[in-house]
Amino acid sequence: MFAQFLNIIVRSIKLDRSLYREAKYFGEAGIYFAGLVMILDGVAGAVAANTIIKTSIGVSGLTAIFTWFIWSILVYVIGVKLFSDKENRIPFKKVLIAVGYAHAPGILRFFAVTPEFVIPIIFLTQLWIFASLIISLKQILNLKSNLKSFGIVFLSFLIIAFLSISFVMSRMNALPVSNIS
Repeated sequence: MFAQFLNIIVRSIKLDRSLYREAKYFGEAGIYFAGLVMILDGVAGAVAANTIIKTSIGVSGLTAIFTWFIWSILVYVIGVKLFSDKENRIPFKKVLIAVGYAHAPGILRFFAVTPEFVIPIIFLTQLWIFASLIISLKQILNLKSNLKSFGIVFLSFLIIAFLSISFVMSRMNALPVSNIS
């Protein structure tokens, strides 16, 4: 079981598109493996960020799970419901698992232990995750072009970024500000 989990991580990091074509990785254990990848990705991000800003590892793990669901919902709605190539019946669970697996490169953030390497490693792993998402979506959604897969990932990212920025800005307005004249 552990060997299968490591195999999923290594194949995702290697951007192996055949990973997303094998039904055995989308079985009963697939959702747990994908969830574990997301938790490790969140914890690795917290460890990397702790060299610059103190971040709660527990909160980062929970945030990663929440983000995983948001990414998956957006990808499912945009890729399956709005812009599908064919009348495929792709179950949400398959999208959820694929999005989880595609975040395996984020685990490499554990190596960002010195402040000089944090930003480059986070940037590189995020690009790597995007590439992995593009490959995984092309495979599971049976898309004909990488451009369409890129569009689904990019549109999902823009929506998440907009929601995140809106949330942060609303919190900033809620902070008490002293008006000393």
